[in-house]
Amino acid sequence: MTVSGSAQIAPFRVDVSDDTLDDLARRLAHTRFADESCSEAGISTSYVRELVEYWRSGYDWRSWEGLLNSYPQYTTEIDGQMIHFLHIRSDRPDGLPLILTHGWPGTVVEYLDIVEPLTRAGYHLVIPSIPGFGYSAPLNDRGWNRQRTARAWAELMNRLGYHRYGAVGNDLGSTISLELGHLDSDHVTGVHVTQIFSTPSGAPGELTDLDPGSLDRWRRLQRFMATQGAYLTVHANQPHTLAHALADSPAGLLAWNAQLFGHGVDPDFTITNVMIYWLTETAGSAMGFYHEDSRSPAPSEPTSIPVALAEFTDDVFASIPRFAHRDHRNIISWNQFQGGGHYAAHQEPTRLANDIDAFYRRLLTR
Repeated sequence: MTVSGSAQIAPFRVDVSDDTLDDLARRLAHTRFADESCSEAGISTSYVRELVEYWRSGYDWRSWEGLLNSYPQYTTEIDGQMIHFLHIRSDRPDGLPLILTHGWPGTVVEYLDIVEPLTRAGYHLVIPSIPGFGYSAPLNDRGWNRQRTARAWAELMNRLGYHRYGAVGNDLGSTISLELGHLDSDHVTGVHVTQIFSTPSGAPGELTDLDPGSLDRWRRLQRFMATQGAYLTVHANQPHTLAHALADSPAGLLAWNAQLFGHGVDPDFTITNVMIYWLTETAGSAMGFYHEDSRSPAPSEPTSIPVALAEFTDDVFASIPRFAHRDHRNIISWNQFQGGGHYAAHQEPTRLANDIDAFYRRLLTR
């Protein structure tokens, strides 16, 4: 596998000007809100008003900027794209490196709450921004899908001197991490994810003998797609049409991204993730990942690398065992936890960190 790019790694700090924050404040102050006539069909106006008011009067970006800058951050060019990443080493020099990949509408902020328990357990952490997301922007060309991102991650870990490592992912990061384990299996010890997005192929009869639990999971997924899945169609087909609105309106960006954060996370978490998209002007390029990925070739064969799934029952997505095992032949750990949600690294950092640690300790002692 050959991935071009400069091997130089440069330190990086988040540095947002007062003028940029003042412009944001003016835009938020002049928000024109949608009326409530159709508020049951999507995120409600009252909830958006609440979040915008907190963004204006209660939220402190500078404290979050300081938190991000308290971690070592770097950039490096891979395959023509500048990649941003956090690199946090454990005190144990022999610890296993892990690369942790966020999803949409998340950012590297997804994993900040899990840094301490994982480094304390002995893991070196690499937390990159997906190309076109946050500080891995702007994009220099098209074609950034899960395969190309996984190749870049393999090069990043090689560049950092990590020749044996684990991959951890959530949401889009789950798909990227599984792809990374597939293409760099000589170096990836195992892959730990919080969702496996394997669905029916459409073959006749494949749903007829599903066990009741799997059938319930499939129906949950169908309900989600029918009531909240419109963003997937928009992102896959016409992301740039929506991007014009989101690039101009912070409240609009907040509403579009907050639909998947929901009430299960605190407002600071929602707004900080949205803030990074606003500051880096990456709403459009992040949505474009879905467009590129929907046009990438389907995997030609199942993965064989060890895989672990930590499933939280309040997640909006439900993994279906039959199809997960069809696509990943070596799922050796599948644990279900009550509660949590789609952002387990933030909502349940201790339980998720313990599951990650148990999985990799199992692999390292085999």
